[in-house]
Amino acid sequence: MFITEAMAAAETAAAVEPSPMAGFILQLILVFAIFYFLLIRPQQKKMKEHEDMLNSIKPNDEIVTGGGIYATVINADEAVLTVKIADGVEVKISRSSVREKVSGNK
Repeated sequence: MFITEAMAAAETAAAVEPSPMAGFILQLILVFAIFYFLLIRPQQKKMKEHEDMLNSIKPNDEIVTGGGIYATVINADEAVLTVKIADGVEVKISRSSVREKVSGNK
């Protein structure tokens, strides 16, 4: 009779203990949440802001290209910008090569 009571107590204790896998999954979810809020989400926000800036470029805007050239937009098509980089020097560049819009003097 004592043996069956001891076995029943052991089975009850085993059923109450949490699975080690549950702790691992909880840690995995926590790490993913930290990565999302500290790395992924800010990067997506920055990309969205850059895309909005590219779409808002219009003639007479001053820009800086990815190569560091300051230019004034002469004509803005969907994918190609015609820019003036010096007196009498106009070049065509890809809209995606613009790094930023500049306010003020060059």
